[in-house]
Amino acid sequence: MNEQHPQKIQNKLQELRRQGHEHLAARRWTQAGDNFLRLLDHAPQDEDALQGMAVIFDSVGQFESLYKMAQRMLESNPNSAPGLAYKARALQKMERISEATIANDQALLLDTHFGLAWINRSGLQLLQGKLPEALRSARRAIELAPNDPRAWANHGVALTNYNRLGEALEAFEQSLELDPQQMFALQMKGEILKRIGRMNELLAVVTRELQINPNDVTALIQGIHALHTLERYEGLKELSQRLIKLKPENVFARENYMRSLRGLGQFEEANDALDQLLALDSSNVQFWLFKADTLYRLERYREAVSVAERTKRIAPDYLPILRIHEKALKLMYQRKDRKRI
Repeated sequence: MNEQHPQKIQNKLQELRRQGHEHLAARRWTQAGDNFLRLLDHAPQDEDALQGMAVIFDSVGQFESLYKMAQRMLESNPNSAPGLAYKARALQKMERISEATIANDQALLLDTHFGLAWINRSGLQLLQGKLPEALRSARRAIELAPNDPRAWANHGVALTNYNRLGEALEAFEQSLELDPQQMFALQMKGEILKRIGRMNELLAVVTRELQINPNDVTALIQGIHALHTLERYEGLKELSQRLIKLKPENVFARENYMRSLRGLGQFEEANDALDQLLALDSSNVQFWLFKADTLYRLERYREAVSVAERTKRIAPDYLPILRIHEKALKLMYQRKDRKRI
């Protein structure tokens, strides 16, 4: 019996380890954490369990906890390349770039084939503006960790910096094949699609982004750009309103909300939206043009003339406002003449 008891414990620990890695592979972070913490209760210096917890903290963005876990790994083994690489990862995310670079260089000295260290190096080099080095490091990271979405994402960023947008788009798509929920890669893919004018595809990316985080400002801005370009005013109105709720003083959001109302023919509402917009930015001549034009469309010609005259004082040679002024003035006098008759 005494000989069987330790074996039973060992079997139980092996099962915990197996389940932990199974949950880790399936991105079930809570369940994986439960397994690895139970292993650490039994053996506080279990390197595999410590590294499993580091992966979890990294994946869920708990970088203070990741730093502490990396320190535990290094206390157990000062020459742990994973410990140093995870320490570097945490320091990078905590914006302690110099310390992160030192820790990551130490990791690579210990193990030049450790994929995470090359991912870290490419990310750090991107932050430091070392673009040729970042591109080389990202390629090396892909060679060593082809199934890590961060390696492909860094490669995509490096290529984007060289304006190699087709290749960058492929890199971000590969990253998303490995992790469809990766917000950064989705955002970067969206930015490239916006730059090359593929707005319908951009809207599909925005839909995925907003499913992950309905309040993501970058996704809302990307969606607004696409809907504005495509002149899809109902959608533009909805996303602009959502962005206004998050950022009430955002000029971009309020401008596109106003544009959506005008596109839908809702000129009374657009006029109110313009008042709010001009309260935020009264120096924008185009906003005053929209104000004069909206009043003109509402047949409030006297007010349209007044706004146009005010705008002319700001920009005397701005032809669109001169035209609005002329049209509104003409109709204002025609109305007066009809009243006399």
